[in-house]
Amino acid sequence: MGLFKENPFGHILFLKKWLIRIAGIITHQRYKGFNTLEIEGSQVLRDLAENNVLFVSNHQTYFADVVAMFHVFNASLSGREDSIKNLGYLWQPKLNIYYVAAKETMKKSLLTKILAYAGSISIERTWRADGQDVNRQVKMSDISNIALALRDGWVITFPQGTTTPWKPLRKGTAHIIKRYKPVVVPVVIDGFRRSFDKKGLRVKKKGILQSMQIKAPLEIDYDNESVEAIIEKLEYAIEQHPSFLRVIPQEDLIAYEEEHQKRRYSYKGD
Repeated sequence: MGLFKENPFGHILFLKKWLIRIAGIITHQRYKGFNTLEIEGSQVLRDLAENNVLFVSNHQTYFADVVAMFHVFNASLSGREDSIKNLGYLWQPKLNIYYVAAKETMKKSLLTKILAYAGSISIERTWRADGQDVNRQVKMSDISNIALALRDGWVITFPQGTTTPWKPLRKGTAHIIKRYKPVVVPVVIDGFRRSFDKKGLRVKKKGILQSMQIKAPLEIDYDNESVEAIIEKLEYAIEQHPSFLRVIPQEDLIAYEEEHQKRRYSYKGD
């Protein structure tokens, strides 16, 4: 790899590699030290193609979720079986892993700008901006950037567009699936909301069992399935369909209600 070789977004791969290595070393204890990360599905990752893979996941914090995925994906590709033991997997990380994030979030600080360089596809949210509800048209440049990332490698997306659980999925994800026909891999995470603050930068509680399940790719009829059918399939796959409300842990219901109340009061103050 040339010292100044760039990816399709103009990021220098040598620099990106070192950012991933350093961030991985700093954050490793959050998943295997202060807390424990239980992993399922490493073999699924090793069987995937090099590119045009879309991971869809529920979302619990801004950054801890995706950082954990970088750990798990690279550890699995290095031959570890459902484990992130031994940080040697960070020496040659997969550099074409990207994740979709809100542009306003990724511009807020030096730290978020560094995290963005490590793999963010920053998009403008069409439904919310600066804490306010909005109704904007989708920017075609955002769609083009996601397509570019899929052509180059793997893309992680959180189709609910919020860390609040059991919210409806955004239809844009289904449109991308129908248009670009990626392999769609569901990921279900848990425990991150209890162990980290909402941003996922501060450890809120230690001794929490976190979990990440990588499921087999979904069977999707890209040409004939409707957007609505794909959305419902995704909701079931990442366990965010409303029917799951009947079987979730009580503590998660309480967390959901607390978050809902905070949002209600913040709207009143706007």
